Amino acid sequence: MNFNRFEHINLTVRDLEASQQFYQLLFPDWYVRAEGVDGEGDRWIHLGDDQFYLALSSAPQATRTQQPYEGISINHVGFVVKDGEALRSLLEAHHLDYYTGEAPETRLRLYVSDPDGNEIELVEYQPSYALR
Repeated sequence: MNFNRFEHINLTVRDLEASQQFYQLLFPDWYVRAEGVDGEGDRWIHLGDDQFYLALSSAPQATRTQQPYEGISINHVGFVVKDGEALRSLLEAHHLDYYTGEAPETRLRLYVSDPDGNEIELVEYQPSYALR
């Protein structure tokens, strides 16, 4: 097997600061690992931790061309969290819309969209679930 680990997701965003604030609200231990300016003069950052990051590329004039669950695309990205109820309270305190899902292996699944409409799943697994 040649797979080592999942490293990053590259997202184009309209407002780099708003996206950074959103993801650091969910994951306050994330930090800017690298940053720069691309050939067109747009900023980018790598936001994450020592194992994983989001590569956020600024494109202020860009528009969304596809919605999640409409056609062939990535519909959402899932993150395993330690305390789903704490995240639910955080989302509610910041008036962020979310919905929940159920599965036998999960304690709580929250779905929230980032400022550009990318759906994020925050999942807390049952303690008895072996693959948590």
